[in-house]
Amino acid sequence: MTRVTDHPCAPGTPHTPPVVCLLGGESTGKSTLAQALAHHLEQVHGLRVALIPETLRAWCEAAGRAPECSEQAAIAAEQSRQIAEATQQPGVDLVIADTSALVVAVYSELYFADASLLAPARAEQSRYALNLLMGLDLPWTPDGLFRDSPAIRDATDALLRRELDAAGLPYQTIHGQQEARLQQALRALERVLGQPLVPPDRNLSEGRVAWNCEKCSDPACEHRLFSQLIQQQSPETRA
Repeated sequence: MTRVTDHPCAPGTPHTPPVVCLLGGESTGKSTLAQALAHHLEQVHGLRVALIPETLRAWCEAAGRAPECSEQAAIAAEQSRQIAEATQQPGVDLVIADTSALVVAVYSELYFADASLLAPARAEQSRYALNLLMGLDLPWTPDGLFRDSPAIRDATDALLRRELDAAGLPYQTIHGQQEARLQQALRALERVLGQPLVPPDRNLSEGRVAWNCEKCSDPACEHRLFSQLIQQQSPETRA
């Protein structure tokens, strides 16, 4: 596996910002979290953030249709190109990628039984500093355009986990609603940026163990544990 420090996107490499990549199937809150994360880091912490939108979504909106199998490779390459280009912008502290080539590759396998894009996508993914995988606890909502079904969302999640595990790539699973998701993402980013981004966890300060699923291959288990944690918390803790 390519070491993070071997790539210009790696934290600590002179003049190149780290890349945090948001992964997940349709209707998992990737874009909402990416925008909230960028806004918070810029407004609260004064960081300059380059936010890279999902190329596949933009392509579908422009074409008015889903891509064919033969068009997938170019879409994946364009997503990677935009991410790499952002790391070369002067003064950028962090690049937030709203998905990557790996998502396009997974869709290629899911819809077209084409696994040819997976290996290069895994290699590209290994160059990013942090992978945030969106949990499946948000309700699936149609967009009237390209979202398919909850079953496709679940299948996409399973394939993403399989590929991340196969490549030995660590990832942080993100659950909860709005602010809870933002706080989890910020806490994960603290390790990348080397600075505090959120107040100390009250559970930890009071000697209680905070639930954290760093890397789990069972999304149902993650959702169940997260739901139990929320139910056990007092109203003050939930706020």
